[in-house]
Amino acid sequence: MPLTLFPDLRLNAETHGPADGPPLVLLHALGTTRQVWDAVIPLLPPGLRILNLDMRGHGGSDVPPPPYAMGALIHDVERMMDYHALNDAVVVGVSVGGMIAQGLAAKRLDLVRGLVLSNTAARIGTPAQWHARTEAVRSGGLAAIADATLERWLGRGQRDAASLPALRAMLMATDPMGWTGVAAAISGTDFYTPTAALTLPTLAIAAARDGATPPDLVRETAGLIRGSRFALIRGAGHLPMLESPAEYAALLTGFLDSIGHC
Repeated sequence: MPLTLFPDLRLNAETHGPADGPPLVLLHALGTTRQVWDAVIPLLPPGLRILNLDMRGHGGSDVPPPPYAMGALIHDVERMMDYHALNDAVVVGVSVGGMIAQGLAAKRLDLVRGLVLSNTAARIGTPAQWHARTEAVRSGGLAAIADATLERWLGRGQRDAASLPALRAMLMATDPMGWTGVAAAISGTDFYTPTAALTLPTLAIAAARDGATPPDLVRETAGLIRGSRFALIRGAGHLPMLESPAEYAALLTGFLDSIGHC
């Protein structure tokens, strides 16, 4: 995949679709890569211009020394969109990707005409929780938190889930410095006030088995944005685009169609 070189950082991304198509930006979760969207992208309308990137510290992007600030993660997406000449995009973010999407919309409304906030919230977890997880990763690597993380992602009793091997492999392949860097950004972020000021078209997606961002938390965040829509996927956990790609793609396509973006 092509690396975009900025003065301080190289970011890995791929693009799909015609250069003049309605832009769609995909932002993945902590401990994953842009590949979480692989099963959804072929199911989306073919005319879209899709930007799918690895955030800093993940996938094929550079891994700067931690910690990272949320403002840096937002700026990375902002400059990638500027580099690819994308504006008036629909930005789709899952988990921390959804937090980045909220911050980007608050900062650069010229870049964002709609949001899909998937399995995310204005605030995720507590500083104490993130500190404990970060210390565990520093001392024992990603293996120290893998089982607990996968249980939060997939739900209790999902040890035989078809997506488990791929998710575990993706998590374990994450650079521990990248994981702790982004974890620090999540820990220090509360977007309640800026998100409550947003008025753009928004779809919030939750999943019934999600223990990381439960449906009530996602619904609460959706309620901050006037006129937002809420959808629940019953047969999935924290990463429904990987677990239930057809249902996820249908929700996303319906939203895009309803705002004239496909």
